[in-house]
Amino acid sequence: MAERRATISRKTNETEIEISINLDCQPGSASQQVIDISTGIGFLDHISPDPRIRLPVVQGLQGANSTQDTAIALGTAFKQALGEVRGIRRYGTGFAPLDEHSKALSRAVIDICSRPYCVTDLGIKREKIGDLSTEMFPHIFYSFAMASGCTLHVDVLRGENDHHRAESAFKALALAIRQAIERTGGNDVPSTKGVL
Repeated sequence: MAERRATISRKTNETEIEISINLDCQPGSASQQVIDISTGIGFLDHISPDPRIRLPVVQGLQGANSTQDTAIALGTAFKQALGEVRGIRRYGTGFAPLDEHSKALSRAVIDICSRPYCVTDLGIKREKIGDLSTEMFPHIFYSFAMASGCTLHVDVLRGENDHHRAESAFKALALAIRQAIERTGGNDVPSTKGVL
């Protein structure tokens, strides 16, 4: 089967984003994993969700607009790479625990359904993590959900450190995405309606 890939550019007056993703760069696949992340926002680079679904190279200003634009670009590329929603699991759930030091645990649930919606409950108290305002985290998830056409719920269930709470949330999303995009071996639309 053809690899699900996409490359897009998003240019605004404030940012210039180039992103390439490959949804089929899984362990054991013939596809070589290439990781090249540079958003200009250190914490955003650090929490990139998954080695196979990474945040893009971003050139431009730091702050709210570049963060949101990055999430929009990632969601757009994800939707384009996935193509018509056929032959996948559609639903995915991910739990991401971190070690005893942080005690963080997050849950993400995704439905690739062409009906975008997003709910987050991260419980983060700090104003910033590194140079990134923590109020941007819900915007990242929301912007990704809207651009990708997914319904998304992300909850941090516990954790004592806001850095690790956020990291756990992004890892949980990566796990949920990986499960949802898994190929079933068929070519059916995963809906009783026959269309998504």
